[in-house]
Amino acid sequence: MTHPDPTLFGHDPWWLILAKAVGIFAFLVVTVLAAILIERKILGRMQMRFGPNRVGPKGLLQSLADGIKLALKEGITPAGVDRPVYLLAPVISVIPAFMAFAVIPMGGAVSVFGHRTALQLTDLAVAVLYILAVTSVGVYGIVLAGWASGSTYPLLGGLRSSAQVVSYEIAMALSFATVFLYAGTMSTSGIVAAQDRTWFVFLLLPSFLVYVMSMVGETNRAPFDLPEAEGELVGGFHTEYSSLKFAMFMLAEYVNMTTVSALATTMFLGGWHAPWPINMWDGANSSWWPLLWFTAKVWAFLFLYIWLRGTLPRLRYDQFMAIGWKLLIPVSLAWIMVVATAHTLRSTGYGGWASGVLIAGTVATFLLAAILWRTMRFRPERTRADTAAGASFPVPPIPDRPSVTRETTDA
Repeated sequence: MTHPDPTLFGHDPWWLILAKAVGIFAFLVVTVLAAILIERKILGRMQMRFGPNRVGPKGLLQSLADGIKLALKEGITPAGVDRPVYLLAPVISVIPAFMAFAVIPMGGAVSVFGHRTALQLTDLAVAVLYILAVTSVGVYGIVLAGWASGSTYPLLGGLRSSAQVVSYEIAMALSFATVFLYAGTMSTSGIVAAQDRTWFVFLLLPSFLVYVMSMVGETNRAPFDLPEAEGELVGGFHTEYSSLKFAMFMLAEYVNMTTVSALATTMFLGGWHAPWPINMWDGANSSWWPLLWFTAKVWAFLFLYIWLRGTLPRLRYDQFMAIGWKLLIPVSLAWIMVVATAHTLRSTGYGGWASGVLIAGTVATFLLAAILWRTMRFRPERTRADTAAGASFPVPPIPDRPSVTRETTDA
Protein backbone atom coordinates (compact mmCIF):
# COMPACT_ATOMS: atom_id res chain seq x y z
CA MET A 1 0.00 0.00 0.00
CA THR A 2 1.34 3.45 -0.87
CA HIS A 3 -0.38 5.65 1.68
CA PRO A 4 0.75 9.27 1.40
CA ASP A 5 3.23 10.39 4.03
CA PRO A 6 1.85 13.41 5.98
CA THR A 7 5.17 15.14 5.41
CA LEU A 8 4.44 15.20 1.66
CA PHE A 9 1.85 17.93 2.11
CA GLY A 10 3.10 21.50 2.01
CA HIS A 11 6.38 20.73 0.25
CA ASP A 12 5.29 20.50 -3.38
CA PRO A 13 6.71 23.03 -5.85
CA TRP A 14 4.36 25.78 -6.97
CA TRP A 15 3.85 24.33 -10.44
CA LEU A 16 2.80 20.96 -9.01
CA ILE A 17 0.31 22.61 -6.63
CA LEU A 18 -1.10 24.58 -9.56
CA ALA A 19 -1.29 21.44 -11.70
CA LYS A 20 -3.19 19.54 -8.99
CA ALA A 21 -5.62 22.44 -8.51
CA VAL A 22 -6.28 22.63 -12.26
CA GLY A 23 -6.63 18.85 -12.38
CA ILE A 24 -9.28 18.88 -9.62
CA PHE A 25 -11.15 21.67 -11.40
CA ALA A 26 -11.06 19.79 -14.70
CA PHE A 27 -12.13 16.55 -12.99
CA LEU A 28 -15.17 18.25 -11.45
CA VAL A 29 -16.20 20.08 -14.64
CA VAL A 30 -15.91 16.95 -16.78
CA THR A 31 -17.80 14.96 -14.14
CA VAL A 32 -20.61 17.52 -14.18
CA LEU A 33 -20.89 17.46 -17.99
CA ALA A 34 -20.89 13.67 -18.01
CA ALA A 35 -23.34 13.43 -15.08
CA ILE A 36 -25.91 15.68 -16.77
CA LEU A 37 -25.73 13.70 -20.01
CA ILE A 38 -25.78 10.29 -18.30
CA GLU A 39 -28.64 11.37 -16.05
CA ARG A 40 -30.77 12.40 -19.02
CA LYS A 41 -30.00 9.16 -20.84
CA ILE A 42 -30.70 6.93 -17.82
CA LEU A 43 -33.93 8.76 -17.00
CA GLY A 44 -34.94 8.38 -20.63
CA ARG A 45 -34.43 4.62 -20.46
CA MET A 46 -36.32 4.44 -17.16
CA GLN A 47 -39.25 6.27 -18.78
CA MET A 48 -39.14 4.17 -21.97
CA ARG A 49 -37.96 6.99 -24.21
CA PHE A 50 -34.73 8.19 -25.80
CA GLY A 51 -32.46 10.59 -24.03
CA PRO A 52 -30.32 13.16 -25.89
CA ASN A 53 -29.36 11.67 -29.26
CA ARG A 54 -28.98 14.58 -31.68
CA VAL A 55 -25.92 16.69 -30.80
CA GLY A 56 -22.73 14.80 -31.57
CA PRO A 57 -22.41 11.01 -31.99
CA LYS A 58 -25.30 9.46 -30.04
CA GLY A 59 -25.87 12.79 -28.26
CA LEU A 60 -22.51 12.80 -26.48
CA LEU A 61 -22.00 16.55 -27.01
CA GLN A 62 -25.40 17.57 -25.66
CA SER A 63 -24.11 18.81 -22.27
CA LEU A 64 -21.36 20.84 -23.94
CA ALA A 65 -23.88 22.40 -26.32
CA ASP A 66 -26.21 23.26 -23.44
CA GLY A 67 -23.36 24.92 -21.54
CA ILE A 68 -22.36 27.01 -24.56
CA LYS A 69 -25.98 27.98 -25.14
CA LEU A 70 -26.42 29.14 -21.53
CA ALA A 71 -23.19 31.13 -21.68
CA LEU A 72 -24.21 32.93 -24.88
CA LYS A 73 -27.82 33.66 -23.98
CA GLU A 74 -28.84 37.16 -22.98
CA GLY A 75 -28.68 37.69 -19.22
CA ILE A 76 -31.85 39.38 -18.01
CA THR A 77 -31.78 41.21 -14.66
CA PRO A 78 -35.25 42.03 -13.27
CA ALA A 79 -35.91 45.63 -12.29
CA GLY A 80 -36.68 45.04 -8.61
CA VAL A 81 -33.57 43.09 -7.58
CA ASP A 82 -30.81 44.09 -5.20
CA ARG A 83 -28.25 44.11 -7.99
CA PRO A 84 -24.92 43.57 -6.10
CA VAL A 85 -26.29 40.71 -4.00
CA TYR A 86 -28.20 39.30 -6.99
CA LEU A 87 -24.98 39.04 -9.02
CA LEU A 88 -22.88 37.78 -6.10
CA ALA A 89 -25.21 34.94 -5.05
CA PRO A 90 -24.29 32.48 -7.89
CA VAL A 91 -20.59 33.06 -7.16
CA ILE A 92 -21.12 32.32 -3.45
CA SER A 93 -22.83 29.06 -4.40
CA VAL A 94 -20.28 27.75 -6.88
CA ILE A 95 -16.93 28.64 -5.26
CA PRO A 96 -17.38 26.68 -1.98
CA ALA A 97 -18.49 23.66 -4.04
CA PHE A 98 -15.04 23.55 -5.67
CA MET A 99 -13.13 24.46 -2.49
CA ALA A 100 -14.47 21.47 -0.55
CA PHE A 101 -12.70 19.04 -2.92
CA ALA A 102 -9.25 20.34 -1.95
CA VAL A 103 -8.86 17.86 0.94
CA ILE A 104 -10.41 14.80 -0.75
CA PRO A 105 -7.76 12.04 -1.26
CA MET A 106 -8.09 10.68 -4.79
CA GLY A 107 -5.16 8.28 -4.58
CA GLY A 108 -1.96 7.38 -2.79
CA ALA A 109 1.53 8.70 -3.34
CA VAL A 110 2.72 8.91 -6.96
CA SER A 111 5.72 10.29 -8.79
CA VAL A 112 5.20 13.31 -11.07
CA PHE A 113 8.31 14.35 -13.03
CA GLY A 114 10.53 13.04 -10.25
CA HIS A 115 8.56 14.66 -7.42
CA ARG A 116 6.81 12.30 -5.01
CA THR A 117 3.41 13.70 -4.13
CA ALA A 118 -0.03 12.60 -2.97
CA LEU A 119 -3.05 12.60 -5.27
CA GLN A 120 -4.61 15.17 -2.97
CA LEU A 121 -4.24 18.94 -3.05
CA THR A 122 -3.72 19.29 0.71
CA ASP A 123 -4.76 17.78 4.03
CA LEU A 124 -5.63 19.15 7.46
CA ALA A 125 -5.90 17.71 10.94
CA VAL A 126 -9.57 18.74 10.82
CA ALA A 127 -10.14 18.19 7.10
CA VAL A 128 -13.68 16.81 7.51
CA LEU A 129 -14.71 19.83 9.58
CA TYR A 130 -13.27 22.02 6.82
CA ILE A 131 -15.52 20.29 4.29
CA LEU A 132 -18.60 20.77 6.49
CA ALA A 133 -17.75 24.43 7.01
CA VAL A 134 -17.13 25.17 3.34
CA THR A 135 -20.21 23.35 2.05
CA SER A 136 -22.41 25.14 4.60
CA VAL A 137 -21.30 28.47 3.14
CA GLY A 138 -22.83 27.50 -0.20
CA VAL A 139 -26.36 27.74 1.20
CA TYR A 140 -25.87 31.48 1.68
CA GLY A 141 -25.75 31.80 -2.09
CA ILE A 142 -29.19 30.17 -2.30
CA VAL A 143 -30.65 32.27 0.52
CA LEU A 144 -29.23 35.51 -0.89
CA ALA A 145 -30.43 34.62 -4.39
CA GLY A 146 -33.97 34.21 -3.11
CA TRP A 147 -33.86 37.39 -1.04
CA ALA A 148 -32.19 39.59 -3.68
CA SER A 149 -34.61 38.53 -6.45
CA GLY A 150 -37.34 40.77 -5.04
CA SER A 151 -39.98 38.11 -5.59
CA THR A 152 -42.06 35.99 -3.23
CA TYR A 153 -41.46 32.51 -4.65
CA PRO A 154 -37.64 32.73 -4.79
CA LEU A 155 -37.68 34.04 -1.22
CA LEU A 156 -39.74 31.05 -0.07
CA GLY A 157 -37.33 28.70 -1.86
CA GLY A 158 -34.34 30.31 -0.15
CA LEU A 159 -35.94 30.08 3.28
CA ARG A 160 -36.77 26.43 2.73
CA SER A 161 -33.20 25.72 1.72
CA SER A 162 -31.75 27.33 4.86
CA ALA A 163 -34.00 25.26 7.13
CA GLN A 164 -33.31 22.12 5.11
CA VAL A 165 -29.52 22.42 5.13
CA VAL A 166 -29.35 23.24 8.85
CA SER A 167 -31.50 20.21 9.66
CA TYR A 168 -29.64 17.70 7.54
CA GLU A 169 -26.16 19.02 8.30
CA ILE A 170 -26.73 18.07 11.94
CA ALA A 171 -27.50 14.45 11.00
CA MET A 172 -24.57 14.42 8.57
CA ALA A 173 -22.11 15.66 11.21
CA LEU A 174 -23.42 13.12 13.75
CA SER A 175 -22.85 10.30 11.24
CA PHE A 176 -19.18 11.37 11.04
CA ALA A 177 -18.67 11.18 14.81
CA THR A 178 -18.52 7.37 14.77
CA VAL A 179 -16.00 7.44 11.93
CA PHE A 180 -13.78 9.76 13.97
CA LEU A 181 -13.98 7.34 16.93
CA TYR A 182 -12.80 4.37 14.85
CA ALA A 183 -10.25 6.20 12.70
CA GLY A 184 -8.84 8.26 15.58
CA THR A 185 -8.42 11.27 13.30
CA MET A 186 -10.36 13.88 11.33
CA SER A 187 -7.79 13.92 8.53
CA THR A 188 -9.23 12.54 5.29
CA SER A 189 -6.02 10.73 4.35
CA GLY A 190 -5.86 9.26 7.87
CA ILE A 191 -9.46 8.03 7.62
CA VAL A 192 -8.67 6.30 4.31
CA ALA A 193 -5.57 4.72 5.84
CA ALA A 194 -7.67 3.41 8.76
CA GLN A 195 -9.81 1.48 6.24
CA ASP A 196 -6.83 -0.42 4.82
CA ARG A 197 -8.35 -3.78 5.81
CA THR A 198 -12.04 -3.22 6.62
CA TRP A 199 -14.22 -0.49 5.18
CA PHE A 200 -16.29 1.47 7.69
CA VAL A 201 -19.49 0.76 5.77
CA PHE A 202 -19.38 -2.77 7.25
CA LEU A 203 -18.56 -1.65 10.80
CA LEU A 204 -20.75 1.46 10.87
CA LEU A 205 -23.68 0.61 8.61
CA PRO A 206 -26.26 2.82 10.43
CA SER A 207 -23.93 5.83 10.12
CA PHE A 208 -23.56 5.13 6.41
CA LEU A 209 -27.33 4.97 5.86
CA VAL A 210 -27.87 8.19 7.82
CA TYR A 211 -25.19 9.89 5.75
CA VAL A 212 -26.68 8.73 2.44
CA MET A 213 -30.07 10.18 3.37
CA SER A 214 -28.45 13.38 4.65
CA MET A 215 -26.34 13.91 1.53
CA VAL A 216 -29.42 13.72 -0.69
CA GLY A 217 -31.17 16.29 1.50
CA GLU A 218 -28.06 18.45 1.70
CA THR A 219 -27.80 18.78 -2.08
CA ASN A 220 -31.52 19.54 -2.63
CA ARG A 221 -32.00 16.57 -4.93
CA ALA A 222 -35.15 14.56 -5.55
CA PRO A 223 -37.03 13.37 -3.59
CA PHE A 224 -35.78 16.12 -1.25
CA ASP A 225 -35.67 19.02 -3.76
CA LEU A 226 -38.15 21.13 -1.80
CA PRO A 227 -36.32 24.50 -2.18
CA GLU A 228 -36.91 24.38 -5.94
CA ALA A 229 -40.18 22.49 -6.11
CA GLU A 230 -41.56 23.39 -9.52
CA GLY A 231 -45.17 22.62 -8.65
CA GLU A 232 -45.54 25.16 -5.86
CA LEU A 233 -42.56 27.52 -6.09
CA VAL A 234 -42.24 27.90 -9.89
CA GLY A 235 -38.57 26.92 -9.86
CA GLY A 236 -37.60 28.11 -6.39
CA PHE A 237 -34.69 30.38 -5.54
CA HIS A 238 -33.35 30.64 -9.13
CA THR A 239 -36.65 31.66 -10.75
CA GLU A 240 -35.36 35.14 -11.61
CA TYR A 241 -31.98 33.95 -12.94
CA SER A 242 -31.06 33.27 -16.55
CA SER A 243 -28.10 32.67 -18.83
CA LEU A 244 -24.70 32.15 -17.18
CA LYS A 245 -25.96 32.96 -13.67
CA PHE A 246 -28.48 30.11 -13.86
CA ALA A 247 -25.75 27.82 -15.23
CA MET A 248 -23.61 28.60 -12.18
CA PHE A 249 -26.38 27.40 -9.86
CA MET A 250 -26.70 24.18 -11.85
CA LEU A 251 -22.92 23.75 -11.82
CA ALA A 252 -22.85 24.22 -8.03
CA GLU A 253 -25.57 21.60 -7.57
CA TYR A 254 -23.76 18.92 -9.56
CA VAL A 255 -20.34 19.75 -8.07
CA ASN A 256 -21.87 19.44 -4.60
CA MET A 257 -23.27 16.06 -5.60
CA THR A 258 -19.78 14.97 -6.65
CA THR A 259 -18.24 16.34 -3.45
CA VAL A 260 -20.61 14.56 -1.06
CA SER A 261 -20.24 11.37 -3.12
CA ALA A 262 -16.46 11.63 -2.82
CA LEU A 263 -16.83 12.29 0.91
CA ALA A 264 -19.00 9.17 1.28
CA THR A 265 -16.34 7.20 -0.58
CA THR A 266 -13.63 8.57 1.70
CA MET A 267 -15.49 8.08 4.98
CA PHE A 268 -17.18 4.71 4.44
CA LEU A 269 -16.01 2.92 1.26
CA GLY A 270 -12.27 2.86 1.84
CA GLY A 271 -11.50 5.93 -0.26
CA TRP A 272 -9.20 5.05 -3.12
CA HIS A 273 -8.59 1.46 -1.92
CA ALA A 274 -9.44 -1.20 -4.48
CA PRO A 275 -12.58 -3.26 -3.82
CA TRP A 276 -12.57 -7.01 -3.31
CA PRO A 277 -11.43 -9.13 -5.15
CA ILE A 278 -9.28 -6.61 -7.05
CA ASN A 279 -7.41 -5.77 -3.82
CA MET A 280 -5.85 -9.26 -3.89
CA TRP A 281 -3.65 -8.03 -6.72
CA ASP A 282 -0.46 -6.61 -5.20
CA GLY A 283 -0.36 -3.57 -7.47
CA ALA A 284 -4.04 -2.62 -7.14
CA ASN A 285 -3.38 0.19 -4.65
CA SER A 286 -0.19 1.55 -6.16
CA SER A 287 0.69 4.02 -8.90
CA TRP A 288 -2.32 5.66 -10.62
CA TRP A 289 -4.73 2.72 -10.25
CA PRO A 290 -6.35 4.09 -7.04
CA LEU A 291 -7.67 7.06 -9.05
CA LEU A 292 -9.73 4.60 -11.11
CA TRP A 293 -11.23 2.89 -8.03
CA PHE A 294 -12.01 6.25 -6.44
CA THR A 295 -13.76 7.51 -9.58
CA ALA A 296 -15.80 4.31 -9.89
CA LYS A 297 -17.05 4.61 -6.30
CA VAL A 298 -17.99 8.26 -6.81
CA TRP A 299 -19.97 7.35 -9.92
CA ALA A 300 -21.80 4.63 -7.98
CA PHE A 301 -23.18 7.34 -5.70
CA LEU A 302 -23.98 9.60 -8.65
CA PHE A 303 -25.97 6.73 -10.17
CA LEU A 304 -27.83 6.46 -6.84
CA TYR A 305 -28.81 10.12 -7.20
CA ILE A 306 -30.14 9.47 -10.71
CA TRP A 307 -31.96 6.33 -9.62
CA LEU A 308 -33.71 8.14 -6.78
CA ARG A 309 -34.76 10.97 -9.08
CA GLY A 310 -36.33 8.58 -11.55
CA THR A 311 -38.01 6.42 -8.92
CA LEU A 312 -39.32 8.34 -5.91
CA PRO A 313 -41.95 11.09 -5.77
CA ARG A 314 -41.23 14.36 -3.97
CA LEU A 315 -42.06 14.42 -0.26
CA ARG A 316 -44.15 17.05 1.48
CA TYR A 317 -42.05 19.61 3.32
CA ASP A 318 -43.34 18.61 6.78
CA GLN A 319 -42.56 14.94 6.03
CA PHE A 320 -39.08 15.86 4.91
CA MET A 321 -38.30 17.90 8.04
CA ALA A 322 -39.80 15.18 10.26
CA ILE A 323 -37.39 12.61 8.78
CA GLY A 324 -34.43 14.82 9.62
CA TRP A 325 -35.39 15.86 13.14
CA LYS A 326 -37.47 12.90 14.38
CA LEU A 327 -35.69 10.00 12.67
CA LEU A 328 -32.12 10.67 11.56
CA ILE A 329 -30.92 12.74 14.53
CA PRO A 330 -32.28 10.42 17.29
CA VAL A 331 -30.96 7.34 15.49
CA SER A 332 -27.55 8.98 15.06
CA LEU A 333 -27.32 9.90 18.74
CA ALA A 334 -28.26 6.38 19.84
CA TRP A 335 -25.76 4.85 17.43
CA ILE A 336 -22.95 7.12 18.66
CA MET A 337 -23.51 5.82 22.20
CA VAL A 338 -23.33 2.22 20.96
CA VAL A 339 -20.12 2.81 18.98
CA ALA A 340 -18.49 4.73 21.83
CA THR A 341 -19.25 1.87 24.23
CA ALA A 342 -17.91 -0.76 21.81
CA HIS A 343 -14.79 1.30 21.11
CA THR A 344 -14.09 1.70 24.84
CA LEU A 345 -14.49 -2.04 25.44
CA ARG A 346 -12.16 -2.86 22.54
CA SER A 347 -9.49 -0.42 23.71
CA THR A 348 -9.53 -1.97 27.22
CA GLY A 349 -9.09 -5.51 25.92
CA TYR A 350 -12.68 -6.76 25.72
CA GLY A 351 -12.74 -7.37 21.98
CA GLY A 352 -15.43 -10.07 22.11
CA TRP A 353 -17.74 -7.91 24.20
CA ALA A 354 -17.12 -5.01 21.83
CA SER A 355 -18.22 -7.05 18.82
CA GLY A 356 -21.32 -8.20 20.68
CA VAL A 357 -22.24 -4.64 21.68
CA LEU A 358 -21.72 -3.48 18.10
CA ILE A 359 -23.98 -6.22 16.67
CA ALA A 360 -26.64 -5.70 19.34
CA GLY A 361 -26.44 -1.95 18.86
CA THR A 362 -26.88 -2.29 15.11
CA VAL A 363 -30.02 -4.37 15.60
CA ALA A 364 -31.34 -1.97 18.26
CA THR A 365 -30.66 1.04 16.05
CA PHE A 366 -32.61 -0.43 13.15
CA LEU A 367 -35.46 -1.30 15.52
CA LEU A 368 -35.47 2.26 16.83
CA ALA A 369 -35.54 3.58 13.26
CA ALA A 370 -38.45 1.28 12.41
CA ILE A 371 -40.40 2.37 15.50
CA LEU A 372 -39.83 6.06 14.80
CA TRP A 373 -40.75 5.62 11.14
CA ARG A 374 -43.94 3.76 12.02
CA THR A 375 -44.86 6.42 14.57
CA MET A 376 -44.46 9.17 11.98
CA ARG A 377 -46.15 7.31 9.15
CA PHE A 378 -49.14 5.79 10.95
CA ARG A 379 -50.03 8.60 13.32
CA PRO A 380 -53.79 8.34 14.06
CA GLU A 381 -55.77 11.15 12.54
CA ARG A 382 -57.89 13.30 14.84
CA THR A 383 -61.50 13.40 13.81
CA ARG A 384 -63.36 16.63 13.27
CA ALA A 385 -65.46 16.03 16.40
CA ASP A 386 -62.35 15.39 18.54
CA THR A 387 -60.76 18.61 17.34
CA ALA A 388 -63.91 20.59 17.98
CA ALA A 389 -64.14 19.19 21.50
CA GLY A 390 -60.62 20.36 22.33
CA ALA A 391 -60.63 23.97 21.15
CA SER A 392 -62.61 26.51 19.19
CA PHE A 393 -61.76 26.91 15.54
CA PRO A 394 -63.38 28.36 12.44
CA VAL A 395 -65.11 25.86 10.17
CA PRO A 396 -64.83 26.52 6.42
CA PRO A 397 -68.20 27.39 4.88
CA ILE A 398 -70.18 24.46 3.48
CA PRO A 399 -72.07 25.03 0.22
CA ASP A 400 -75.62 26.36 0.81
CA ARG A 401 -74.88 26.80 4.55
CA PRO A 402 -73.70 29.85 6.50
CA SER A 403 -70.22 29.92 8.05
CA VAL A 404 -70.21 28.88 11.71
CA THR A 405 -67.69 28.77 14.53
CA ARG A 406 -67.75 25.84 16.90
CA GLU A 407 -66.81 26.63 20.47
CA THR A 408 -65.65 24.45 23.29
CA THR A 409 -68.52 23.35 25.52
CA ASP A 410 -68.28 22.28 29.11
CA ALA A 411 -69.53 18.85 29.98
